[in-house]
Amino acid sequence: MNTFSPIANSFQALNAAYARVFRSSRLTLGLVAPLEHYPDNPVPAMQAHIERTRLAEQLGFAALWLRDVPFNVPSFGDAGQIYDPFVYLGFLAAQTSDIALGVSSIVLPLRHPAHVAKAAASVDQLSGGRLLLGVASGDRPQEYPAMNLPFADRGARFRDALHYIQSAWQNPAHVNNRYGQLSPELELLPKPAAHEVPLLITGASQQAPEWIAQNGHGWMLYPRATDQQKNIIDVWRSRVDATGGPAKPVMQPLYIDLAENPDAKPQTMHLGMHVGSHHLAEHLHALQDIGINHVALNLRFNRTPIEATLEVLARDVLPEFPSVPST
Repeated sequence: MNTFSPIANSFQALNAAYARVFRSSRLTLGLVAPLEHYPDNPVPAMQAHIERTRLAEQLGFAALWLRDVPFNVPSFGDAGQIYDPFVYLGFLAAQTSDIALGVSSIVLPLRHPAHVAKAAASVDQLSGGRLLLGVASGDRPQEYPAMNLPFADRGARFRDALHYIQSAWQNPAHVNNRYGQLSPELELLPKPAAHEVPLLITGASQQAPEWIAQNGHGWMLYPRATDQQKNIIDVWRSRVDATGGPAKPVMQPLYIDLAENPDAKPQTMHLGMHVGSHHLAEHLHALQDIGINHVALNLRFNRTPIEATLEVLARDVLPEFPSVPST
């Protein structure tokens, strides 16, 4: 059974995954699925994906992150882990026991929020509270006409969908917006393991910064220069403080190509770096110092064997950024 404790942590104790991944003034490390090298093809082979997920959990990585990519859009260049994220989350929940399972992120305007609320609560229950639900407004315009949906008003539909999901997890539920009416005599089941699944908003999601600070349980940023990222985080944390609510974590992805030489200095690449393990640890400490609470490493462009890379990361980097184990 997964339990969690808020001891020595200013973040809320929302569920087991949130407590494992997010600790105030600390950084933890996760991985982006698929755990595979596929630099020249947008569609991964999904080879050994379960074995590598189990290895990641055994080595102590805090979380595994999936993406919501309904269609392979050639101009986007990455089909993600190809499986529907909720189906895949259910499968991974049965194959693992401790690692947090995250989505970065469900494109809310492309799904009915009742389905999202029920699927997310189901995964959270079946996994023992190990789900983190990233949500976004979507950045691939080609997907919208495929579902006969407008791209221009996705920001407003994102807000309505988030409100619907949060209301559906309550009993009684009260919501009446473009997605439908939930009256007290209707109850969506199951409920999340700990009353709600943490909702992490990605980027701007077509929303005002104050709205994001008020309504999300955390914020997903894109990689930037460290000084610029620090300024953005400082301003956002001030907005969170202004709401009068609890502190909220910040996370970001990072593409890496781990060099065989642990002392190899960083060389910039798309949304990340080619780097040795020692300098990677230095960079992660710098991100921790500016307020990043979690980094999800993406190995798509990693040229050394994935299993060997995970072992090196676990030996040289992970001990400096431990997650809180479930007990």
